[in-house]
Amino acid sequence: MKRTVRHLADGREIIYFDERADTAPRVAVDARDLPPVAAASEIRLDPLTGEWVAMAAHRQTRTYKPPADLCPLCPSRPGRPTEIPESDYDVVVFENRFPSFSQSVSGAPSTVDDLGLVPTAPGRGRCEVVCFTSDHGGSFARLPPERVRTVMDAWADRTAELSTVDGIEQVFPFENRGEEIGVTLHHPHGQIYGYPFVTPRTRRMLETARAYRERHGRPVLGDVLAAERKVGTRVVAEGEHWTAFVPPAARWPVQVLLVPHRQVPDIPALDAAERDDFADVYLRVLSRCDRLFDRPLPYIASWNQAPVHSGRDLAWLHLELFSILRTKDKLKYLAGSESGMGVWINDVTPEQIAERLRAVG
Repeated sequence: MKRTVRHLADGREIIYFDERADTAPRVAVDARDLPPVAAASEIRLDPLTGEWVAMAAHRQTRTYKPPADLCPLCPSRPGRPTEIPESDYDVVVFENRFPSFSQSVSGAPSTVDDLGLVPTAPGRGRCEVVCFTSDHGGSFARLPPERVRTVMDAWADRTAELSTVDGIEQVFPFENRGEEIGVTLHHPHGQIYGYPFVTPRTRRMLETARAYRERHGRPVLGDVLAAERKVGTRVVAEGEHWTAFVPPAARWPVQVLLVPHRQVPDIPALDAAERDDFADVYLRVLSRCDRLFDRPLPYIASWNQAPVHSGRDLAWLHLELFSILRTKDKLKYLAGSESGMGVWINDVTPEQIAERLRAVG
């Protein structure tokens, strides 16, 4: 893989990941007249839950569902400059122009209204966009395995680098797909967040993992993985190094975990064979997901990685894919019980989800 770092007109970093070492040099210049990025992110600690909440009002002006010929993630062409100055690319990563977290945010820790009750701090972090392909009409499911491997290497590169940035506590690569999920740009892409705190979900999972290890002396996800592979009822796809299965307490109408057979804290810790095998298993899972309702499945695919500075011996890297689509034309709404109390009620059993995904394979 060939890696090239350039900068956009407003100073943001853009990184090209090319599959061929002999790819022509990435020398295209961003000639747009762009104002500086104006991020004003703030985080506040909810005194009732102990969870950080980000305030990013400047994102109200971000690009919203442009027509295909005005897509900012397509390669640039004469008279139509975009976020990617080159006329073509394999995989590209660049700093988000409308970031939820930014290294340029100023200010110091304080409290709301100076009352000492609700801590506040600048939302310092980093938000990046990952374009999986230059093909506007493509999808992750239609990428060739070698392109998925390039994306994997890009995720690993960015996780490793962002983990060295002062103030970043957790790196979160993810993909939102489909309007039902809230996607505002249809070009195949994902994002990477560098959070200035450990996320609530990760903290809870680490607490659970620690308690389980103290009782049993083993990692909880390792035992879950072994049980799923042994029983097989909820397994959707399996490779030499990865198993994809519906979690036994699935919350979503479509939900799959992709778990490596070896405990590693994050994507950079995966070896070459594990990265290759992930591409094969994940593409099989995505293909089944798109055939489940005979339409492209709207989903969120989120990487669960260890925090940068804590819990790395407890964490077990895995990818979670889930969808709010419960039938071809019906959505799972997070209503009273889910949104109000955090108690999930699933309309389908995990065993039924797995059976349906296997049946369309």
